[in-house]
Amino acid sequence: MKYPFHIERTEVSRLSTVDFNNLQFGKLYGDHMFVAECRRGKWTDCRIIPFGNLPFSPASSALHYGQIIFEGMKAFKNPEGEPLLFRPDMNWHRFNSSAARMAMPAVPEELWHDALNELVYMDADWIPQEKGCSLYLRPFMFATDRFIGVRPTEMFKFIIITSPAGLYYPKPVKVMTTSKYVRAFPGGVGYAKAAGNYGATMLPLREALERGFDQVLWTDGVEHKWIHEIGTMNVFFVIDGVALTPNLDGTILAGVTRDCVIQMLKKEGVKVEERPVSIDEVMEAGRNGKLQDAFGSGTAAGITQISHIEHKGELIALPPLDQRPHSARLRDELDGIKNGTMPDRFGWTVKVKSKLLAEVLE
Repeated sequence: MKYPFHIERTEVSRLSTVDFNNLQFGKLYGDHMFVAECRRGKWTDCRIIPFGNLPFSPASSALHYGQIIFEGMKAFKNPEGEPLLFRPDMNWHRFNSSAARMAMPAVPEELWHDALNELVYMDADWIPQEKGCSLYLRPFMFATDRFIGVRPTEMFKFIIITSPAGLYYPKPVKVMTTSKYVRAFPGGVGYAKAAGNYGATMLPLREALERGFDQVLWTDGVEHKWIHEIGTMNVFFVIDGVALTPNLDGTILAGVTRDCVIQMLKKEGVKVEERPVSIDEVMEAGRNGKLQDAFGSGTAAGITQISHIEHKGELIALPPLDQRPHSARLRDELDGIKNGTMPDRFGWTVKVKSKLLAEVLE
């Protein structure tokens, strides 16, 4: 291995304390985590250690200036019990795209794949096989320079933690627009998985929840007309048989699940348009009975159907779930591909393989 690993196994596993029949999203964490350091462009100290708290300086620049990025991934098991990753290459490319925008170092491809494979292999027993469940993987990186001053940093920590998780949204979601707040704008970091993108949405989300909605449907920051994405998902609308989704203009995330949905729909002969989509177009289609389906797509959320959309006080309801032309079918097929119960027509799943642990654990 180009990047040698040190491996320290936990003395006492917490696995026996987990109720896999009642998993909530983001509440539990696996036995181990991966940690590596980058010092002035050189990756060192790669290790898998027991999951636990991290010592770092209160002067670490990430705490003061938000130089933090992350990814969201999932691991599954096929019917034979083999652990699977889903499109890890695409997550690696997007992680490094976020890193470049935030003046952070790229994670080498070999290091990325070795870290994921060794960690998931070690904690494979943490992968749930209950319906709708998975082992959520959270790679993230943050600046660790002990310096309180605004400048590009030179010291970083790259970590991967794991979390057995159930459904992010157990039911269809109600979404609302807002003209009071802005999520992203041209030239900003809307396309990056930067922590600050999500921190800025917490107050609008709280206000949406207080009004009985589940998420904010974000629009552009100039006219509040052009749809961007939902707080945790990209978004699709099916109008008169055509699937519409906002184009990647630098203000929205290039979602892995978004790309899957586009490829799956095109494979089935469904017309897909990646273009600016206005909230007025969607609301008018809803009034006229032409809005056949609407759903979000994301790694954590999967494919989540939208039940209602509110814009400027007007609320429209989507068709009953059993009358939707695409969302339920796409969700079921994508879930089947991920857990190996349906044919992988696209070559998206990758079997987890260990370079080190297969020998160590035998």
